[in-house]
Amino acid sequence: MKTTASLLASAAFALTGVAASAQEMANEMTIVSWGGAYQKSQLKAYVEPYQAMHPEVNVIWDESSAEAVAKLRAMNEAKNITWDLVDVEAADAIRLCDEGLAMEIDFDGELAAGDDGSTPTDDFGDSLVSDCFIPQIVFSTTVGYRTDMVGDTPPKDICAIFDLDTYPGKRSLNKRPLANVEWALLCDGVPKDEIYDVLATEEGQERALAKLGTIKDQVIWWTAGADTPQLLADGEVVMGSTYNGRLFSAIAEQNQPIGMLWDAEMLDFDGWIVPAGLDAPRLARVMDFLKFATDSQRLADQAKWISYGPARASSAPLVGQHADLGIDMAPHMPTDPANAKNVFVTQYDFWADYRDDIDAKFQAWLAR
Repeated sequence: MKTTASLLASAAFALTGVAASAQEMANEMTIVSWGGAYQKSQLKAYVEPYQAMHPEVNVIWDESSAEAVAKLRAMNEAKNITWDLVDVEAADAIRLCDEGLAMEIDFDGELAAGDDGSTPTDDFGDSLVSDCFIPQIVFSTTVGYRTDMVGDTPPKDICAIFDLDTYPGKRSLNKRPLANVEWALLCDGVPKDEIYDVLATEEGQERALAKLGTIKDQVIWWTAGADTPQLLADGEVVMGSTYNGRLFSAIAEQNQPIGMLWDAEMLDFDGWIVPAGLDAPRLARVMDFLKFATDSQRLADQAKWISYGPARASSAPLVGQHADLGIDMAPHMPTDPANAKNVFVTQYDFWADYRDDIDAKFQAWLAR
């Protein structure tokens, strides 16, 4: 249900529509994303086509999405919002919305209908996990490995991360708890459907950290999605976690000797939030861009450059071939049946509630 504040914000935006139609829109946008192959896919699918229609618009990129929650909290405290549009994962969108740092969206009133005639709410469906979150993609966090460093028995399941005997050498893991603690508990014998119940307890959190402790001195901790593909390409790690689209880029586009492990891939949504507190011209520009950038065709177009599934149902039939390689992209999506035999769906509500506490505990453990 919309809050009073969000209803007033929607009414204010409606009133600024007349001004917006008279081109009272800001001509500069700061867009926050993740860098690398993913940001390139956004540039090609959304930003360049939008700028072709609106050459007066200058887009400034900021690659701080991994720190979006902390930085938006600081901007709000300083009453100085310098970002216009922010790409975040679903759980972070829930946190930002709950804290009033992201604007609630009237999906059916402000976004484009699906190419099949569906309303935005029907088209996005279950990916609308927050009133403030406009989904773009379905992605997964998974594991890549050097095919020339794993011998004759390439890894088949996620627990290869913890198997230093069969696969000696350095690993790379995300320098935050998501995926790491779920995989740790799974490989410590916790049934998949009990992972989050266990992780909600102090004992479960300590158990996950203890399992990670068995490989801690063999881990290189990454903070950017591009780190693991580079570490794999350089032969500095035998295996490592990252986002499936980054591995696709390294394998298919760069011909690196890398394989991808789909077992227990952590499925998640990624999308946009609009920071609360933008003035009318900035908000008008952002909403104009979002209506274009999240329509059926644009979300399908993104898959021409990276192997993430579009969040709209109406976009799926429009997914075609890679823009440069000419290969069909559907089989490279994390949701393809051949890849999704044993998926692990991230519980966004859990991470929205527990993220700050588990983050603090994880970082303290890293420092020990």
